[in-house]
Amino acid sequence: MLRRMIAPVLFGIVGTWILVSLGLWQLDRADQKAALIAELEARIFDAPVALPAQLSAEEHRYLPVEVEGRFLPAHVFVLAAQKASGPGFHLVQAFETVEGRRILVERGFLPEAARASLTPEVEEQVRLAGNLHWPRDINQHTPGYDAGRNLLFGRDVSEMAALLDTEEVHLVLRAAAPADPVITPVPVYDVTIPDPHLGYAVQWFLMAVAWLGMTVFFLWRIRAQRD
Repeated sequence: MLRRMIAPVLFGIVGTWILVSLGLWQLDRADQKAALIAELEARIFDAPVALPAQLSAEEHRYLPVEVEGRFLPAHVFVLAAQKASGPGFHLVQAFETVEGRRILVERGFLPEAARASLTPEVEEQVRLAGNLHWPRDINQHTPGYDAGRNLLFGRDVSEMAALLDTEEVHLVLRAAAPADPVITPVPVYDVTIPDPHLGYAVQWFLMAVAWLGMTVFFLWRIRAQRD
C-alpha cells in the first residue's frame, strides 16, 4: 500500500507547491501594480512639462504636459454621457503644435444639442495643459467607426490617429487658454489600469486547496480499497 501511495503523495505535494507559488507570484504582482498606480496617480497633478520629443505609453502615461499651437479641422466624436448633461460626445481633435507636430487632443464633453453649432477649427493660437494618455475603450464587440456621423463608440489611439492623420499621441485636456465655453474638459483624475492580480491569486490558492483535497481523497480511496 505504501508503494501505491508514494506517487500520489509526490504528485499532490508538487502540484500544491506549484499552485501556491503561482498564487504568491500574483500577490507580488499585485503589490508591484499597486505601487505603479500610486506613482502614476501622484504624477497626474505634477507641474506640466513640454511635450517630449520621443514618447512611449509605458514611460509617459499620464505625464502632465503643456503645448501651444492651433486646432485643425480634423476631428472625431466619441460617444459619451454625463450625469448632469445627458447624452453627448467627447470631442477628439487634431492639434498642430508651434513645433509642427500633429497630435490628438481630447477637448472634453460636448452635449448632443451643441454638436450642430460646433466650429472645430480655431484659427487663433491656444495654450493647452493636460495629461498624456493612451486609452483603449474598445473590444471585439464595439461597433466600428460610423463615417456618416463621424462617430466612434470607444477610444483607441491608433484608430483615432489614423483617422485624423496625427502621431499616436493623445492629450486629455485639463485647461485651455482661451477656453471654449461650449466644450467641458474631462480631465484625468485617476489611473485606469487593470489590476486583476489579487483575483488571480485567490484563484490559484483555491486550486491549490482543491488539488490538496483531491490528493487526500485519492489516498483515502487507496487505503479503503486495501481494507
